[in-house]
Amino acid sequence: MNGWETEYGTHDARTDASLPWPEEPPAVAPLMHLHVLASGSKGNAAVVEGPEGSVLIDDGLSRRELMRRADELGVDMDRVGCVIVTHEHSDHTSGLSVLCNKYEGRLVATAGTAGGRKYLAALPFELVGASDELEACGMRVRTFPTSHDVADPFGLRFDCASENGADSLGFCTDTGVLGQRAMTLLRGVRILALESNHDARMLATGPYPAVLKARVAGEHGHLSNDQAAGALRELVGPTTETVVAMHLSQENNRPSVAVRTLAAAVGAQAANDTFTEARTPDGALTICAAGQDRPLTIW
Repeated sequence: MNGWETEYGTHDARTDASLPWPEEPPAVAPLMHLHVLASGSKGNAAVVEGPEGSVLIDDGLSRRELMRRADELGVDMDRVGCVIVTHEHSDHTSGLSVLCNKYEGRLVATAGTAGGRKYLAALPFELVGASDELEACGMRVRTFPTSHDVADPFGLRFDCASENGADSLGFCTDTGVLGQRAMTLLRGVRILALESNHDARMLATGPYPAVLKARVAGEHGHLSNDQAAGALRELVGPTTETVVAMHLSQENNRPSVAVRTLAAAVGAQAANDTFTEARTPDGALTICAAGQDRPLTIW
């Protein structure tokens, strides 16, 4: 498949970067929903709910906790038809072996990720590249390379279309930089889940040893609030409705600090007293933060 056919034309990863913003945003039906079950260094899992089923992104939770949080959000895990693993770190994979004991759907990762841990090598992965595409649960899924200290990690863009419109979602955590393909594919999505891991000042003055501080702030570490905010100036477009700050450090960040920094980049203002949510004056764009222990749903 070289392009994605919608009533708005054919879009292709090789040409999307040069597409201008539409003069008027096309009608976008909410065909996909994002459920963040956990986001942080103690465990990650998210569900992208599509028209024909759901995709689970990573599983760093115990089965009991995964199901408890899904139930809290009203997510039907029986609809999960594909599990996509972004990289092999344990906070993204520790629950997979138990999950797969009762799961018979597709399991997708790069060869580097699948071979990155002994327990992962025993699982029946369908291999994809870090700059690839596949179809899952009625959605077109494109991958893009991320920059992290693992074998072959990636981020994701989801698209789907119907006769009533089109929808798009971008998902990117655990990267020190955003490459060209990442910027291309994350641009203009309706829901953007983007890493905003740390506040640079808090990291510099915080309790981490110098080696770990350098790793987190380096090109193979994690995006800072300022890096994520800089990216938003290019990524947010007329059809972008929600930005979710992801993978916040519990030691070197706060939801209010991340949201405040991202909001400043796009002219959003506090939507509550704690500045954990922000909106643009026209109400078109909302910024919020996912948490380690605060499951949330974006419709």
